[in-house]
Amino acid sequence: MKKALIIGVGGQDGSYLAHFLFGKGYEVHGTSRDHLVSPLANLDRLGIRENVRLHSLSLADFRSVLSVLRRVNPDEIYSLAGQTSVGLSFEYPVETMESITVGTLNILECLRLLEHPAKFYHAGSSECYGNTPEPATEETPFRPRSPYAVAKVAAHHAVANYREAYGLFACSGILFNHESPLRPGRFVTQKIVSAARRISAGSGEKLPLGNLTIQRDWGWAPEYVVAMWKMLQQPKPQDFVVATGSSHSLEDFTRLVFEACKLRWQDYVVRDPESLRPTDLVVSRACPAKARQELGWSAQTALPKLVEKLIGKEII
Repeated sequence: MKKALIIGVGGQDGSYLAHFLFGKGYEVHGTSRDHLVSPLANLDRLGIRENVRLHSLSLADFRSVLSVLRRVNPDEIYSLAGQTSVGLSFEYPVETMESITVGTLNILECLRLLEHPAKFYHAGSSECYGNTPEPATEETPFRPRSPYAVAKVAAHHAVANYREAYGLFACSGILFNHESPLRPGRFVTQKIVSAARRISAGSGEKLPLGNLTIQRDWGWAPEYVVAMWKMLQQPKPQDFVVATGSSHSLEDFTRLVFEACKLRWQDYVVRDPESLRPTDLVVSRACPAKARQELGWSAQTALPKLVEKLIGKEII
């Protein structure tokens, strides 16, 4: 039986990954900052909380990381924790850098010092690229435009450095946007879905949104954790872009959500300057050809079907 350690098991991706790995026969260990008080509601929603062996871990604390690695002794490590909101990173840039970059370095350094053979997956981000009017590949240069993206770029290069300099099996999945009902409510996709549901039920409210012209590549989160796992099953560590390969505007997303609720989005959406970020990506496009060719992975859920799943609160 393989043993996996999921750092940040309570998040959207961590919970889906745990569910997937149980199906593969893994012994799954997961961490949160304090597992005794963390709600871990996503694990409850998936019905797997009692199956996950929980540990408390602070990524910014080297000794904490070292202790958990020694205790668990995993075959695979999935690093999915850290500050995840681009918007919040403008308000808390230092915390964002510490949780993402320093946290990743702590894991890598523990693996090096322990000479541990575990395979390591780092959650990269499409935000690293900045604007990509041409579809981004694994070779596209990074041009980060937020503190979150800067932190992810630094962590990505740290992973590559430890892979090349110390021979670690360490790789990054450069994931584009992926959604589900387990996504935290502060993300714009969840704000739109939740508001449309309330309006449909008669709330009569207006939905304030920022720039509706931005374009993103949105996929279905449960499919994306399969790509993470496939990366660690390869004979050698490599980085992969994970995306649908099709981008749409936020206006398109909003329209589809409101149409699914039998509403005209123009009647309820108002422009909100306060929702604008200091810098934002105009367009985010991806080329996931390498993942398709080498991992045998491709996204199966296009945007209209994704919206159906979100409106219907389809969890898996």
